[in-house]
Amino acid sequence: MYEGPVQELIDELSRLPGIGPRGASRIAFYLLDAPTEDVNRLADLLRAVKEHARFCSTCFNISQEEQCRICRDPRRDKTMICVVEESKDVIAVERTREFHGLYHVLGGSISPIDGRGPADLHTRELFQRLSDPEITEVILATDPDTQGEATAAYLSRMLADSGIKVTRPASGLPVGGDLEYADQVTLGRAFEGRRNMHSPKDTSQSTNTSP
Repeated sequence: MYEGPVQELIDELSRLPGIGPRGASRIAFYLLDAPTEDVNRLADLLRAVKEHARFCSTCFNISQEEQCRICRDPRRDKTMICVVEESKDVIAVERTREFHGLYHVLGGSISPIDGRGPADLHTRELFQRLSDPEITEVILATDPDTQGEATAAYLSRMLADSGIKVTRPASGLPVGGDLEYADQVTLGRAFEGRRNMHSPKDTSQSTNTSP
């Protein structure tokens, strides 16, 4: 245990995802040794993110404007919506260059153990968007872990009678993994071979999303 603000900084850094006490200590002492102007610039950026970063009013992706660049892009296929858990998943899917439609960021996944249900996500806004008759397919690209599968199953049930084709990326993705860490080739093939969640007989068939 260290004294004063150094220990307080380590404690705060330890609360960040993926950073344990040892990693927090390394970062704290790096900042302690760094030039003052570098630390001030980092502090200014952290404040700027909280003050100016916002979420798209349509899809809830991170944006600097009312709508994100993807929702504003007239070249995107507006008949398809890819549902993901977090904004970082949008970047992962975009890297594959296999999907050219729109997105909807849920802001997490269903997790009863964490007290997070459908009402805590952007599900109501998703269903409102899917009432648009122009939309013909929704891809449930939640993470292939327990929470992600539960979220996809819930959304699939809710959309069963909507008349919209509901698909999920193929099983090329590792079970229990995060979409963010899948390599772009594997993720691209998963999108190319996504399965229809409402037609069990067709699960072995591939659906080509290329324009």
